[in-house]
Amino acid sequence: MREIFKKLIDYKQHITQIIQLTGTEKKAVIPILQAIQTEHNYLPKEALQEVCEQTDITPAEITGVASFYSQFRMEPVGENMIKVCVGTACHVKGAGLVHEACRREFKLGENEDTDATGNYTVSEVSCLGCCTIAPVVQINNITYGHVSTEQIPEILKDYESQ
Repeated sequence: MREIFKKLIDYKQHITQIIQLTGTEKKAVIPILQAIQTEHNYLPKEALQEVCEQTDITPAEITGVASFYSQFRMEPVGENMIKVCVGTACHVKGAGLVHEACRREFKLGENEDTDATGNYTVSEVSCLGCCTIAPVVQINNITYGHVSTEQIPEILKDYESQ
């Protein structure tokens, strides 16, 4: 119980800091959600409730924005984000197969995108802007180019060694 109370206090303080920078008006909803997600890697329900308490933004407005933009996540994700680019250049060069290889590596089920340890979340993204080195995989801020399905274990090992 004490841990839950501490977490709620942390959300309140964090939201207060964000709102001091962004304001309380409805036009601030996207920067507020971005700041929350940057801190927590998703949008915790408790943090969103705190936003509604401290601003003029309603739960419906938050839900509308968070569900419209694919950048926002409502569920917890792994500590490390693996983004497989599936834009046109990457798609043509086999990004779909690379994405499936990542999913197999982490033994992800059909409706799963985070591994059992909570360390990695695998997702497809529209474009990483690295078309000349397609297909591309990005783990957090490290980008790997010309990726083949066989390289996935090697790439993970390289990332973990850094």
